[in-house]
Amino acid sequence: MSNKKIKICMVQPESIAEEAGIEAGDRLLSINEKTIKDIFDYRYYQASEELLLEIEKPDGEIWEIEVEKDENEELGLEFEDSLIDGAKSCTNKCIFCFIDQLPKGMRETVYFKDDDSRLSFLTGNYVTLTNIKNEELKRIIHYRMSPINVSVHTTNPDLRKLMLGNRFAGDVLNKIKMLTDNGIEVNCQIVLCRDINDKDELDRTIGDLAEFAPGVSSVSIVPVGISRHRENLFELIPFDKESSTEVIKQVHNWQNKLLKDKGSRLIYLSDEFYINADVDLPKYKDYEDFPQIENGVGMVASLKKEVIDTLKHKKGTLPGKRHISIATGRLVNKIIIKLVEEIKTKYEGLEVNVYAVENNFFGPNVTVCGLLTGQDIAEQLNGKELGQELLISRSMLRAGEHVLLDDYTVEQLEDGLKVKIRIVDSSGEDFVNALIGK
Repeated sequence: MSNKKIKICMVQPESIAEEAGIEAGDRLLSINEKTIKDIFDYRYYQASEELLLEIEKPDGEIWEIEVEKDENEELGLEFEDSLIDGAKSCTNKCIFCFIDQLPKGMRETVYFKDDDSRLSFLTGNYVTLTNIKNEELKRIIHYRMSPINVSVHTTNPDLRKLMLGNRFAGDVLNKIKMLTDNGIEVNCQIVLCRDINDKDELDRTIGDLAEFAPGVSSVSIVPVGISRHRENLFELIPFDKESSTEVIKQVHNWQNKLLKDKGSRLIYLSDEFYINADVDLPKYKDYEDFPQIENGVGMVASLKKEVIDTLKHKKGTLPGKRHISIATGRLVNKIIIKLVEEIKTKYEGLEVNVYAVENNFFGPNVTVCGLLTGQDIAEQLNGKELGQELLISRSMLRAGEHVLLDDYTVEQLEDGLKVKIRIVDSSGEDFVNALIGK
């Protein structure tokens, strides 16, 4: 019998596990006499067609259950911890870490820094690879954990050690090579810090990463986020219009070269650079297959196209006059207004007030709507004309819950502002439907 006992929190209805008599509260001890270390062991071993499950019941009774199933058919077990053995915490002290810039007094979970390659595969998190040994890299390769998202920031070993505050951070290229040589797809991220890893250092980083293409399949560049809570932290300078324009020119030169040499632009800037520079964003096709849209790369282009495509298939009628409002961040305020005007041309009787909420909680340099707090929305929209509904983006909420970053609930906002709140998902179709009340 194995020593590790993994508590089962849920058994999916009509699953193999339920048919076998496994229940929530039971503990999984082994599969085919193999101890389960984490979620990847579980997934790997449960994929077999013939299984011997060792289960401990709450009263201590041990069951041995033989299962025959289709290959890769799921057993239907869910565990208290989605990784089984907990997320690995970050060992870095990055000069740009946003978690270090959070004020005190927030819920404990927001201060946890993860740096776990399994979360990269499962949820798209970015990892630095600084706290991963060769044995773990081999395990990623063995289990085909692809793609892996890597926070690179710079390929200059000494500069990377400085930026990540970790003396073991200089070997990222060797680790990326090991992964790509063995067929693991790698997406990379560069958090760009002005006068630190930009300009010549950015050229070096892009050139180094491009050598691994197509194993390195995409690289996103995002500007460093700077909150007002930076007491005793490394001095950082926000990107302004002029410096954002310089970055755009530099990256566009690389994109043209890589498109010619590699058949892909490979390197993409987040929308924030273009908006800060007050220049037109790239066309929809320039983002190719939108490899890093969740990183804020191409979100605006995608939203615009989805709105236009949705309107083509909609009837331009409302059941009656509709008056609503939208709370958004300062960064995309003008873009949201333009999209609203586009929608209003098709729908007579639609009145929309768009409010750009200043981020007093994190400070004026934080302008994205996903980091807006309930208290800022409540304070700034109090007494405003909100109409029948107030629309907010789902990106403002904790995953799976109706709670904002500062623990304000959607219900609290509704009570305080005396208006119904509608939560809007990220697609253009969702946006159009929310505006017309569908």
